[in-house]
Amino acid sequence: MKIAFIGTHGVGKTTLCYELAAALKREGIHVDIVKEVARLSPLPINQKTSLEAQTWIFFTQMAEEIRSGSQHDVVVCDRSVLDNYAYMRLAFGRQLPIERFMYHWMKSYDLLFKVPFSGQLAADGVRDTDTFFAAAVDQLVDRLLRERTLPHERLEPGARPTWIEQVKQVVLNHPKGQKRLM
Repeated sequence: MKIAFIGTHGVGKTTLCYELAAALKREGIHVDIVKEVARLSPLPINQKTSLEAQTWIFFTQMAEEIRSGSQHDVVVCDRSVLDNYAYMRLAFGRQLPIERFMYHWMKSYDLLFKVPFSGQLAADGVRDTDTFFAAAVDQLVDRLLRERTLPHERLEPGARPTWIEQVKQVVLNHPKGQKRLM
């Protein structure tokens, strides 16, 4: 089973990944987290990115998902290739071959959780703190989801304290989640 938290940077995806992984481990499920690969990029990211950097991030995300999925029952991803493509498209416009491949790869996720942007960002030393940039990424993620009507769960703004319980219930009630518990 592969799960991804999607949305712009600084919205709480990483925290949710760790919270979900811990909750699933308590249920006896063998789980791994695919961390945000942009943080590992040997090339500039954020608004100073290059097409090469975004391409590296895009394909490294897929490689990490394959690696993790080969060794674990459940993979929780801090981003999806859709998010990574949104950063690429925002900076460099449509990249049709990569976009087609991105939509094909999106079929490999069992569950997507869209984490809302609150309009505030905390500095973490890596990600951009420009709220206009973050909002543009968030809006593009929403647009990409709509373009292909990709199924996803939307977490409600202002309901942060209940997100992990909502996510956990959706995961455990998913046919693949129920199978893992048997």
